[in-house]
Amino acid sequence: MSAVKSLALSTLLLASGATAFAAGGHEAAASLKDFIGVPVTNSILTSWVITIAIILVVRWMVGKPTLVPSRGQAIIEEAISGLRGLYEPIVGKKAMPMTFPVLLTLFVFIVLHNWSGLLPFVGTMGWGHVVDGTFHVETPLIRPHTSELNGTIALALVSFGAWFVIVMRYAGPGLLIKDLFGNKADKKELAPAMYWGLSLVFIVVGVIEVVSIFIRPVTLSMRLFGNVFGGENLLHAMHFLPPFYFLELLVGFVQGLVFTLLTAVYIGLICNHGDDHADDHGDDHGKEAAH
Repeated sequence: MSAVKSLALSTLLLASGATAFAAGGHEAAASLKDFIGVPVTNSILTSWVITIAIILVVRWMVGKPTLVPSRGQAIIEEAISGLRGLYEPIVGKKAMPMTFPVLLTLFVFIVLHNWSGLLPFVGTMGWGHVVDGTFHVETPLIRPHTSELNGTIALALVSFGAWFVIVMRYAGPGLLIKDLFGNKADKKELAPAMYWGLSLVFIVVGVIEVVSIFIRPVTLSMRLFGNVFGGENLLHAMHFLPPFYFLELLVGFVQGLVFTLLTAVYIGLICNHGDDHADDHGDDHGKEAAH
């Protein structure tokens, strides 16, 4: 049940951090200060509402945890166990305790925001003016966090920050530098000239890898924003026909899964070293003890 508590706390922290990033910048969401008197944007307001809803629903379903779980507790535990089984082989057992709350929170947060854009009145209820007898919304009251670029950039920066903290905690700067720039060849199997030549190659590859690391927030945010934006346009063009509506439900789920799987892969590339070796080493000790 510690995962449930982590989900509630991490969701609140994610909403606070993400909305802080998303409050300004390129393509900022519409401010509601002139309408409700509070200096927040519509996407920030939606983030707070969904965050509170996640916490309340999880607490309501779980209630007081018991050894024999209730139906709601069993559903939450099974969902958490399923996601843990998905992420753990990628991240590794060593970094999983610190990584899983982040991945779980990002997944739930992104999926629910993607799905919230499919609800009635979301993005179509707010303030505007009448043109030719038709009311046009200029400032929506509710706007999903993932439907504007600043929101997805905020989530990508949270993911990048989590990657840096976890890598420094479980791998350290030495292993990170060695993984990026170190020579992966076996020195005993190569001639000295070839080995040092490969070292120069790996240094160049490491520089390229560093560039790709700093590009990750851009690719993560653009991928998520592009799919949500394209899905909204598709639904409007198809007049919200049921097949396309359910297709967007699937896309919203898949995009949350892709975002968190990529985050897990980035962490696992550095931190998931030696788990198998450690297990084999432990098995060898166990066999020796048995003899």
